[in-house]
Amino acid sequence: MKLLIIDGQGGKLGHRLVEEIRKAQPDADITAVGTNTAATESMIKAGATRGATGENAVVVACRKAEVIIGPLGIVLADAMHGEITPKMANAVAASPARRILVPMNLCDTYIAGVSGSTSQLVSDAINSLSRMKDSGN
Repeated sequence: MKLLIIDGQGGKLGHRLVEEIRKAQPDADITAVGTNTAATESMIKAGATRGATGENAVVVACRKAEVIIGPLGIVLADAMHGEITPKMANAVAASPARRILVPMNLCDTYIAGVSGSTSQLVSDAINSLSRMKDSGN
């Protein structure tokens, strides 16, 4: 399964996702794409197979991914303090990949019903990925 993790700002969530996926699936093929170099470097340090940075990297990687994982903001143009361009958001939303989006109440977006801690949300994302892998979907 070709996994794509997209994150921005300092890459903290992406870092945690890569670490947890590596624990659950040590042989996973993880491409990490950051909206900036700090985010990309953080995910590579966490164990991503490869990394890239920027708008075009997001667009290209979305075409190749089977599963895209990241904060909900990756499908919202101008989210994450403007780091997600409309082209990035469209590439994620239009990708044939399955998406696991981690809801976060940040950057002027409030998701009703989301009250779990980041650890709980990351755990749920990893469990969802494992179920996809186990079911072959």
